[in-house]
Amino acid sequence: MCSGGFAKCLGISLIPLSIACVLCNILLFFPGGTSVESEHITNEVWYCGGILGSGVLMIFPALVFLGLKNNDCCGCCGNESCGRRFAMLTSILFAAVGVVGASYSVIVSAVAINHGPECVVNNTGTQWDYPFSNGDYLSNTSSWTTVCLKPLSVVSWHLSLFCMLLVMGLIQMALCAVQVVNGLLGCLCGDCCRGGDGAV
Repeated sequence: MCSGGFAKCLGISLIPLSIACVLCNILLFFPGGTSVESEHITNEVWYCGGILGSGVLMIFPALVFLGLKNNDCCGCCGNESCGRRFAMLTSILFAAVGVVGASYSVIVSAVAINHGPECVVNNTGTQWDYPFSNGDYLSNTSSWTTVCLKPLSVVSWHLSLFCMLLVMGLIQMALCAVQVVNGLLGCLCGDCCRGGDGAV
């Protein structure tokens, strides 16, 4: 497979991951699937790791990767091979942007998982707090419903969505890292489809 064709496969993989990350982040604004006042939404949700990091910032490299397959740049002084190599070099820079965006999402998700959700911790429903801020709740599932009283199932909601963001962010980082290597090979070695149609 040509380096451009492989980059297109990576771009196709990044698009649904980006959409899924945006949806997960949006769902986190509704803890437990319910609507609450904005001041009671977990702080890390407002950092928008899934929307900005794994979403918006990931769209740019994905679109660049998709365009590499059919790149018909005339190149340097009419040298088509030079233009295609430059395109692969540019893809490395956009892959780096993708790594930064995915890393931001991963860091925010990891902090949120450790910090736990904000929830009601008394029977009157007036006191909101972060009862799991020391991160010791992950193995103690029985405390999820006894400590966090409302919204219902907020701990599993919080944990599931942020874990999904964490995993998808790691996958995005891996895909962008692969494109860095692919871009370097395409830039240094040029067209690997000898005898083909000449597309990178």
